[in-house]
Amino acid sequence: MARPHRICFPGAIYHITARGNAREAVYRVDCDRIEFLELLAHVLDRYSWLCHAYCLMGNHYHLVIETPLANLSLGMRQLNGLYARRFNLRHGRVGHVFQARFRSILVASDAYLLAVCRYVVLNPVRAGLCSHPQEWPWSSYAATAGMCPAAIPLALDRLLPQFASTRPLAQRRYQAFIAAGLDDALRDSVRGERLGDELFLRNDFGHPEPIPEIPRAQWLPVRPALDQLFALNERPVATAYRRYGYTLREIGAHLGCHYATVSRALRREEQQLRHDARPDTD
Repeated sequence: MARPHRICFPGAIYHITARGNAREAVYRVDCDRIEFLELLAHVLDRYSWLCHAYCLMGNHYHLVIETPLANLSLGMRQLNGLYARRFNLRHGRVGHVFQARFRSILVASDAYLLAVCRYVVLNPVRAGLCSHPQEWPWSSYAATAGMCPAAIPLALDRLLPQFASTRPLAQRRYQAFIAAGLDDALRDSVRGERLGDELFLRNDFGHPEPIPEIPRAQWLPVRPALDQLFALNERPVATAYRRYGYTLREIGAHLGCHYATVSRALRREEQQLRHDARPDTD
């Protein structure tokens, strides 16, 4: 049976997981995790990736990665391949370190980037390794919250402005957002191949509960004005509708046309996007 194509296009964001072969540990000692983070930092730089969140567990890891150059498999091949060789050398072993190939789930909307990043940093709590993500040193939580320097470069300029325009306030709201997910929310595993679909999110993550400290507007990405989107984007209708949540009627009012006309334009742009997306068969 042929394995499924990966959706690959410039600017795609993925929730990536890779597990140990036969569920064995991929990190036996802290030196393993340190080496993995050093390799990840190298891959981020070489392939121009942006890291929004990460968490290293015992027999697997989670990354939230953005690929401006549509080169996910190239970077993952180097990350997992180099790490596996060094892991085997350090521990005097041979054979596969990781089980099959990595798994990547496309994060289809900025509106759900926050939920995915929260899911990732709450993994140690879910696994019973700690009671709060601050206690787990092998994730991006503490650095994102401003509690310590980042071990690797993090794309905080994209994540934190979704909470507030100033860094200290954004970090406090980020901490509150993560804390709100401690007792609920995201299920123990993520199913499917695409995050961002409203029905999928409702079924698999549940409805996020409001956080009194965070205004509802701060939960969603800061939206550019429609005139700015139409001036700067190749596919402005799809960007405004899918990425920033404008309704067809709002877009139609901006353009001075009926929303049915906007709907037809949206279909054309999405067809072109699917045509341009290059399946990564690697």
